[in-house]
Formats: sequence, structure tokens, C-alpha cells
Amino acid sequence: MGKLMIVEDEMPISQVLKAYLKKANYETVHVYRGDEVLERFHQESPSLVILDVMLPGKNGWDVLKEIRKISDCPVIMLTALSEVGNRLSGLNQGADDYIAKPFVGDEVVARVKAVLRRAGKETPAVKRFGSLHVDLIGHRIKVDGEEITLTPRDLSLLTFFAEHPNQTFTRDQLIERVWGWEYEGSDRAVDVSIKRIRNSLRDWPASQGEIRTLRGLGYQLSVYQ
Repeated sequence: MGKLMIVEDEMPISQVLKAYLKKANYETVHVYRGDEVLERFHQESPSLVILDVMLPGKNGWDVLKEIRKISDCPVIMLTALSEVGNRLSGLNQGADDYIAKPFVGDEVVARVKAVLRRAGKETPAVKRFGSLHVDLIGHRIKVDGEEITLTPRDLSLLTFFAEHPNQTFTRDQLIERVWGWEYEGSDRAVDVSIKRIRNSLRDWPASQGEIRTLRGLGYQLSVYQ
């Protein structure tokens, strides 16, 4: 699943958006100034941008124009200006949708899914790696049709790997992006979790894939078919 870029200068709002989108299995990156968006856009290549209108450095309308010059990436405008005229202005300038503050988190997630679906960028709900099936929405794991039971922490880690196959992550990256920096345990807990996941996936044929340890680099869900 591609990254979503949140462009919002108010930290509390940005954190609320991140929490709801993370719960829906979306990875997010954050930008807090309008004049920094284009550089980060090139670096991150997001699948969708949630763009506030009132930003320091450069307003959201100007940022939208810059994005539209180089990309058709879906953009959802986020603003306290809820008048119909403002909404139509945004849509006419190339925005894909418009959300007024204050918003309901679940509504934002629903709109994100709808816009990605229209753009043909929504990730399938079930990732299939041979006989291993990872249901990103239902949070269920099956190997050869048999459901596998995992702890919530192990499930979140395996789901993250399924969303990023053949990519390598260090322990610190996994803690930050899966469990969050509020996690206070040892980074060795990642090793323990990986060991449990491997044991649970023992019936997944090695010819189809495996969770590999890349010495000095980290862990990777390697998929061979």
C-alpha cells in the first residue's frame, strides 16, 4: 500500500489523521509547511495527498497548482472554509475531494478509500503470497486455507511486512512504523516477535517465501512467487 502524505500545520489534527489512517493500514508521511511539500512529494511519491488550505510558507491552493503541474496524484483538500464556493474552487483547480473541519476520522478514511478506488490505486484487501493470505482489513492470516492465530503485536508486524514485500527494515524502523515510538520495550522484542511469526508460518512453503534476516541490515519478507 502506497504512502499517504498529510500536509497540515496543526500537530493535533495531523496526529488524529495519522491515527485513523494507521488503523486502516495506511502508512503516512507528514509535512507542516506549504513551501516544503514539493520537495517531499518528489522524495516520497505518495499515492494520495491530504492537503490543508491554510499553511505557513505557501497556501494549499498554490501547492495544489504545483502538484498538478507534475502529477495526477489524488489530492483531498482539508480546510475550515466550508462554503460551497470554496469547495467548488478547489474541485475546479484539480482537487479530487474536499473535507471541511471539524471532520470525523472515519469519514476521512472512507473518502481516502473512495478517492484511491476511483484513481485505481487502492490496494487489494487481501495480499496473497502463494498459500499465505494476509487480510489487511479483516486482520486474518491463512496458510493453505487454515487460519493462523497471532498475538496483536505479531499480527501488526506481519501485516506491515505483507504491505511491503521484499523491502528490508531495521529493528528501529519496525518499532517506529509498526508499534510506534511510544513502545518502551527492548528492540530485541522485534527478534522475539519474528521468531514467533516464523513458527506460526512453518507450513508456508519456503519455495514461496520467508521472513529473512539480512545480517547488518534487518528483516525482510522475501516473496519468491
